[in-house]
Amino acid sequence: MNASPLETNALFASPVASRTLQNAESLNRELETLLLAREAEPYRNPYPTHIPQKELFESNFDMFRWPEACVQTLRGFMMESIGQLVADLNGYGPADMAQLQIHNHTWFHVTRFGGSFVAHNHPMASWSAVYCVKPGEEVPERRDSGVLRFLDHRPGSNMFMDPANVKLRVPYNFGHYSMRLAAGQLVIFPSYLVHEVAPFLGQDTRITIATNCWFTRRA
Repeated sequence: MNASPLETNALFASPVASRTLQNAESLNRELETLLLAREAEPYRNPYPTHIPQKELFESNFDMFRWPEACVQTLRGFMMESIGQLVADLNGYGPADMAQLQIHNHTWFHVTRFGGSFVAHNHPMASWSAVYCVKPGEEVPERRDSGVLRFLDHRPGSNMFMDPANVKLRVPYNFGHYSMRLAAGQLVIFPSYLVHEVAPFLGQDTRITIATNCWFTRRA
């Protein structure tokens, strides 16, 4: 049989990027001290979109306006990383990026034993990111403790499984994807992806900083 080679395209793929801030121990200690000190009024989010839990503190969304050096250092790292991903995936050069202005809502979570966050996405933003200040204690018998879990957004992708599709390689496989974050790790993903945080079962604290970003063209 005479035929051209099979051409395979990754349709409907969703990019999830990750990088680690090197030598972040000192920065994370400063952030942890600051955030635990502000785990109280008036820093609490007054308009939560979830059912509030006493095991989870969510701040209001203006964190990157704080003047503290540790916050502004992290802001630079996160915004630069998101901008780099946007440029790479859109094929933008420096001149293109200079015409764009990035906006953000940024907040922190402090999670204690039993705390979790329901499945959700982020309307009115194009890119979201999570930075891990402290992953919290590992629980060997519960490897899913406190994981960041992305839910497969293709309804029915696993409606029928047989030996021909049960071992599909990335990015053609299906099912949810879990990430146990490490201190200093940044994860960037499209804001449309539905994600959740599984119940944290460690005895200490899990501390993360999240941001939602959208872009406009400069006048």
